[in-house]
Amino acid sequence: MDNEEQNIMSNVLVSSGENKLQLCDLIYDSKIIEVKPKTDHQYDWKDLKIRERRDSILNQVVSENEEKNFNLVIPGAIDSHVHFDTPGFEFREDFEHGSKAAAAGGVTMVIDMPCTSIPPVTSLENMNTKLASLKGRSKIDYGFWGGISGRNFDETEIGKNILELSESGVAGFKVYMISGMETYSDLSERQMEAAARIIEKTGKPIAVHAEDKELVQTREMKFKNANRNDWKAYCDSRDARSEAVAVDKLISIARKVNCKIHVVHLSSKMGLEQIKKAHASRLHITTETCPHYLYFTQKDFENEKIRNYLKTAPPVKCEKDIEALWNGLNDGSISFVVTDHAGCNPENEKSSQNFWEVYGGIPGVEHRLPFLFSEGFLKGKLTLERTINLLSTNIASYFKINNKGKLHAGLDADFSIIDLWDNQKIEAMNMYSKGKFTPFEGLRLDAVVKQTFLRGKKIFDSKETLHDLFSYGNFVKVG
Repeated sequence: MDNEEQNIMSNVLVSSGENKLQLCDLIYDSKIIEVKPKTDHQYDWKDLKIRERRDSILNQVVSENEEKNFNLVIPGAIDSHVHFDTPGFEFREDFEHGSKAAAAGGVTMVIDMPCTSIPPVTSLENMNTKLASLKGRSKIDYGFWGGISGRNFDETEIGKNILELSESGVAGFKVYMISGMETYSDLSERQMEAAARIIEKTGKPIAVHAEDKELVQTREMKFKNANRNDWKAYCDSRDARSEAVAVDKLISIARKVNCKIHVVHLSSKMGLEQIKKAHASRLHITTETCPHYLYFTQKDFENEKIRNYLKTAPPVKCEKDIEALWNGLNDGSISFVVTDHAGCNPENEKSSQNFWEVYGGIPGVEHRLPFLFSEGFLKGKLTLERTINLLSTNIASYFKINNKGKLHAGLDADFSIIDLWDNQKIEAMNMYSKGKFTPFEGLRLDAVVKQTFLRGKKIFDSKETLHDLFSYGNFVKVG
């Protein structure tokens, strides 16, 4: 709008490729107007990583009366895999709490999964129900995944739903190869192939929870019959092989159907090797991973304080898997990092001594960004540029969210101010999610989200109270 007030964020650092930074003024209203360099010089991170040296170097090009931010500005992070549970499962999480946590984590847009809503987003009617229920309930922008359940699978009806949902702006379609949800059952290989043929016409991806049902259920039954209710039985039933076999089956589908297939929350080296096999054959298969797979191993289940909090499906694996996943982020075989944010009331659903009964999910949307900067960039595992791409740019590009994901003139003024010279300790009691728990309890991260802006409006400031103002977040049609 022509009458919007222009704002200036003075003397901030912006990535200029690899580990290079440039001092700039960011000029914006609801859109980015200009990212204006203060000097042509590009600074190497190694020269700025000590705060006193940073200030000494940058003060040479800034006049005394100017505001001196000197922090990093990045495009607003996008988390394309969250379960905010509105409507239906709001005793676990809801959009008010989830979006506050996202804003505090530097996230300006999420794409919510279709399976943890009642009704699930498997038809246009159900999507409209969800849209109506979210009006005025989010601090951040949001999109939806559509979904396909194996229950009462009718190709004609499924085809109609897929095309209508696609036209209404869903990001893609989520399916399970194994599901524990009565309201959202898994697909057989035949159903998966049939769905992929329809989805191919939309140009959008099919996102797959990839663990082989036969392998998992056979082992689970064996362990339960032997009265094995411990964490190791659970992990052994859902091992790396079950993920790799599932991805291999998806490769078989991809050889027959030219549909984009996206493997969600990849957890293992064996699974990644199958992804690389697909890439070598030029098949349209991509993947993502999550912070918990980049940090924890199954040895951490021995810690009783976090054991139940760490339960997810698939479970975390071993040191070799962590190493492989970091390498996959670095070489581009893993496209982005998401959270699979899934909260609950830990006293009710994370307290059972029977590990099979423990709810599987981690509320991570608040910690992903500082985690990846601290554990990835600042420890030399990722460049600055790649870290930003994994959090925002790659996701916007993959889903064709054309007005977000970069600090470019004309795009939405979605950005976060990150202090790479400060640190914070993760404490569950301070989380904004509805369920106050995390396996990352006590981890100190060497990066802090100071402020978050959505379309030019400040929606989070670490020095201010995070108010319950939910009228600014909008639904975003994807693709």
